[in-house]
Amino acid sequence: MKVVFLRSAETDLKDLRRYVIKNFGTEAWASSYGKIRKSVAMIEAHPQAGRIPEELENLNAAQYRQVIAGMNRIIYEVRADTAYIHVVCDTRRDLKGLLMRRLVAGA
Repeated sequence: MKVVFLRSAETDLKDLRRYVIKNFGTEAWASSYGKIRKSVAMIEAHPQAGRIPEELENLNAAQYRQVIAGMNRIIYEVRADTAYIHVVCDTRRDLKGLLMRRLVAGA
């Protein structure tokens, strides 16, 4: 399966990198990034293995899945032979709020 990072996920990754390096150092970023890369490889090999995010279960959005990579979650959408990564964020972030802000900003 092909994996594509959408612009929003690329921005998330850059913001996450800045935050982790600033607050925890480059070693912490290297560790976090390694976990993210392993999770992306898992998505590539087994896209249906991720679970439907709790926040999206009631929206009939079964094409959206998530995997946890250390302290981060990766939200992706499976369409045909491609997995589109939409969000890379800290597990403690309010996902509903983040998605609503993106939805409003995109309108």
